[in-house]
Amino acid sequence: MILLLHGPNLSQLGARDPAVYGRATLDDLVAAARAEHPDIDAFASESEGDLVARVHAARTDGTAAVVVNPGALTHYSYALRDALELLAQPKVEVHLSQTAAREAFRHRSVVSAVVDVTITGAGDFGYRLAVRAALELLHRRARG
Repeated sequence: MILLLHGPNLSQLGARDPAVYGRATLDDLVAAARAEHPDIDAFASESEGDLVARVHAARTDGTAAVVVNPGALTHYSYALRDALELLAQPKVEVHLSQTAAREAFRHRSVVSAVVDVTITGAGDFGYRLAVRAALELLHRRARG
């Protein structure tokens, strides 16, 4: 199973600034991920604590890999970063927009240092790429 984790405000996709985030809804993004791999456990929360708790649960619940879009938590949540760092599983960070081309505060991700791959700016296709990346990382680990 691949855990697909979404942070604050991603529940508002489709309505939130379509020029930046596109018109795809959160359900559309989950469907895109499942088109690449059907065994996706999608979890979304507006709460940092809920996200951290779900990441902790992923250590022992059979989660093979994590794809995470932390939303605004990307830029300041050391709690989420530290929870992700504890995971031995492959981790892929994904963002719809090209964060480096946006406001200065969005240029830095505290999460990127503890994930294996970061994908930005590919819009909804980025989710398919993120799942492909997670599967490739799992395949490489299995080969040794």
